[in-house]
Amino acid sequence: MAAATWLHSSAPSNALRPFLRRTAALLRPNYRRIHQFTLISPITFSSEKYKPLEPLVRSRARRNLSSMIKDDEVASPDDLHFEGQLKVVEYPDPILRARNKRINSFDDSLKKLADEMFDVMYRTDGIGLSAPQVGINVQLMVFNPVGERGEGEEIVLVNPRVDRYSRKLVLYNEGCLSFPGIYADVERPDSLKVDAQDVAGARFKVNLSGLPARVFQHEYDHLQGILFFDKMSDEVLDSIREDLQAMEKRYEEKTGFPSPERIDARQRRKAAVGFGKS
Repeated sequence: MAAATWLHSSAPSNALRPFLRRTAALLRPNYRRIHQFTLISPITFSSEKYKPLEPLVRSRARRNLSSMIKDDEVASPDDLHFEGQLKVVEYPDPILRARNKRINSFDDSLKKLADEMFDVMYRTDGIGLSAPQVGINVQLMVFNPVGERGEGEEIVLVNPRVDRYSRKLVLYNEGCLSFPGIYADVERPDSLKVDAQDVAGARFKVNLSGLPARVFQHEYDHLQGILFFDKMSDEVLDSIREDLQAMEKRYEEKTGFPSPERIDARQRRKAAVGFGKS
């Protein structure tokens, strides 16, 4: 995923490894390696424990699911085309904030893109990745909670939507491939119900909990143009502010253009929880 590391905030400091697979033996069952999600323990949803997606947290997300789909721009074949080896896009590249198009063509180009995204993910020691993170603004994410090629389950979600999410919130120490070397606590719902399509276009619903739920939420945010620091409290954000400023400076030195966003311009607020624009 975008996240190179997912560690609970209470984990000992020596557990901070380049990626999760070296610290989480419990995540090593013999999953099947496939390009669609088929194996997850079911979650029972109830009105007491879970809240529906409506009303959502921010302006765009307040619209119902059908209007969100209707408003999405559809990707053309050119939008899915790429040449050569894809690379991870780093903050503050504006590609990470651009709107991501809905995929309506389920062909070899889509399968090729998903395969290349897995290659990038493994090569950079990640456990998940979204299409905008490799410079392609479409609604596609891939992840493997084990983070090791040949182990775990390779999961592809196309045009994903969140149907419901749990009231239980969990604080984890997250990292992101678009923010190399930066880790900080983010609070997210512990479980959720997702509607998506696979690489063949078949629609399905799946319940996610624990680590897969967190990986999904991080990648889903990317598809909404949301970055993980958008959902940090001001106190947590202050702990990585200098790192973000350094990334903004490197971007300016590399491109010769002013940074498209500055962390110092961010208004102080409470941490955002749930889904939608921060």
